[in-house]
Amino acid sequence: MVFQERLTITTPGRGTTPVTDAVQTRVMHSGIRTGLCHLFLHHTSASLVLCENADPDVRTDLERYMARLVPDGDALFEHTAEGPDDMPAHIKAVLLGSSLTIPIRDGRFNVGTWQGIYLCEHRDRGGRRRLVVTLHGQTDPAD
Repeated sequence: MVFQERLTITTPGRGTTPVTDAVQTRVMHSGIRTGLCHLFLHHTSASLVLCENADPDVRTDLERYMARLVPDGDALFEHTAEGPDDMPAHIKAVLLGSSLTIPIRDGRFNVGTWQGIYLCEHRDRGGRRRLVVTLHGQTDPAD
C-alpha cells in the first residue's frame, strides 16, 4: 500500500518546529502497520532533522552551532537577493538535508525514545512550509 499527503507547517521564524505528532497522525490514519515513512520538504532555506526531543537546549545549541558555522551577512556570499540570511539559509538546508526516511512498526514510528522530527527554519522570518509525507507498507501482517 502507498499513501501520500501534503502538510503545511507554519514556522514562526528561525529555529526548530516539531512535526513528529503531525506526521505520526498521518501514519496512524493510513492504516500502515509495517513499512517506511519518507518525508520531503519543498524548500531550499529550511530542512528536516531527526533530533533529541526531550531537552530543547539540544535544538538551541544546534541553531547556535549552525549560526557560527554559516553566519548571516558573510561577505563571502554573492547571493543576497533576500537579505543577509538568504545564502546562509540555503547552505544550512544543504548541510542538514530536505528529506528523512523513518521505519514504521506496529503502526508507529520505530525510533529511539528521545528522537523527534523537526523542521528547521533557517530564515529570520517564518513562513508556510510544504512537507510531503509518503508511506509505503503493509496494512497488517497478513498482507
